[in-house]
Parts: sequence; C-alpha cells; structure tokens
Amino acid sequence: MKKNWKKLAVLTLLGAQVATVSLTSYSVLAEESSSAQSVDLSAETEAYKKFVSAEIDQLLKDTENFAKLIQDGKLDEAKKVYPLIRKSYERSEPIAELFAESDVKIDYRLADYVEDNQTEEGWSGFHKIEQILWEEGKTEPAVSYAKQLVDDIKELKAKVATVEVTPENMLTGAVDLLNEVATSKITGEEEIYSHTDLYDFEANIAGAEKIFNIFKDKISAKDPELAKNLTEKFKAVNDLLASHKVDADHYKLYTELNEKETKALAEAVTKLGEPLSQMAVILEADESGR
Repeated sequence: MKKNWKKLAVLTLLGAQVATVSLTSYSVLAEESSSAQSVDLSAETEAYKKFVSAEIDQLLKDTENFAKLIQDGKLDEAKKVYPLIRKSYERSEPIAELFAESDVKIDYRLADYVEDNQTEEGWSGFHKIEQILWEEGKTEPAVSYAKQLVDDIKELKAKVATVEVTPENMLTGAVDLLNEVATSKITGEEEIYSHTDLYDFEANIAGAEKIFNIFKDKISAKDPELAKNLTEKFKAVNDLLASHKVDADHYKLYTELNEKETKALAEAVTKLGEPLSQMAVILEADESGR
C-alpha cells in the first residue's frame, strides 16, 4: 500500500466526478474510544488477530512459491500467480501497515518511494518485481528481489505475532481499506505495470468486510439498520466485482474496463463508504454503562 488517506478524495474518473464521502478519521475514533472502556471487544480483537496471522502465513507460503517460480525462470506462471498472492497482504493491511518499515519494503509503489526518497535506488517488494516481470519480460533480474521479499515477509510475520490488536485498529483499518480502493484501485494507480488492480480491489473490500463481519453482532445490537445497510452495500460491491471475473479466480485487466464500468465501481464504493464510517457505534457504552 501507499500513504494512508483519512478521507475519500473527490475522484475524477475518466471525466466522471464521483461524490466525496467523508469517512471517520483516526482522531474521531480516538475521541469516541473514550467511551469504549465499558465495551468488551476482546473476543472480536482476538478473532481478527487470528485472521491476520493466518493471512500472513498464507502470504509467506505463496510468496516462497512465487520466488521459486521466478528462480526457475517460469515467467508466465509467476505473472499468473502474482495478483493472487498479493490478496493476502491487501486483506490484512490494517495490521500489516502498522509496521511502516515493512510496508515500504513489501508494498510501496515506485511513485511513492521516489517521492519519499528522491531516488529509485533501494526500491523493492511486490511492485518492483511487477515492474521487472511485465516491463522487462524476464525473471532473472527479479530473483534477488523475490528472495528479499520472502525475507521481508518473514520479518513482518514475526512483528505481527507481537502486535496488540485494538478495536480502533480494526475500525480505522476498515475505513483505510476503502480509502485505498478509492485512491489507487479505482484510479488504476496500484498495479500500473500488470493492470491487475481488480484483485487488490476485491481483497481490500474483503478485508473491510471481514472486520464488519467480526463486529456484526455488536453492530446489529446497537443499530440493526446500519448492519442491514452494510450487508447490502458490501453485497452490491462484491456482485459488481464478480461481473468482471473471467473465471473463478481471475479478473479482467483493469484497462479492459470502460468508463461506465469504472464509474459504477466508484459509485458502489462511495455508497459503502458512508455506512462503513459509522461502525464506531460499537464503541459507545449503552445507557446502563455496561
């Protein structure tokens, strides 16, 4: 991922302006969390940590296989699994991105790396490998980067094992996942060499939906209409994404979508954004103070 944004920007997508949706920021959640001391969400945070740990385990396993394909010179196979591997990272970003140094090594885009460092030197991770595989059409130059990526993910796995997950991590993480869809997936800026943005799009939505599902019982108890609305809005986005699949596991290239299709995706994300930002209702203690 790239730099976090706390609000959805006004997106101009192929000439079609998408309405701005204000999402809950870290500061707002921090203020509301003062009332969360009476709300026991320990089961939910533990469930989410197990989910993220499993995702990182899968990421490591898949990336080791990816590195082996690259080492063996299997270009087409490596390119085919690339977007599938990345989904585990994209789903777990609310926790993975707490470790900024690892995120830079694993998932930084070239544009963001150069902006921060004024040079391409030192850039690594998935997107460096993506550039080599698609732009150069070779595996040999990517071998060392693939090996380093495996090591960096092992390091991330060790860090994730020690993290203390909080409700605020989860709530702001869900919002940030949607922000990422709006700021880099919908605009096609994430996978600029492979154009496999729809895989990341799906994974970000799935990551946010996982957080919603973990909190769903609590949300339903506080605000049944909000829970119903979120369920419907997630389904709408997922159904729209599914319409762009070419088989059970693979999507069209993002560049194959037309203006009408990209606008529909943007509008579906916008409609999901507003209710998603209201999930912090679970942090509010009820009137009895329990």
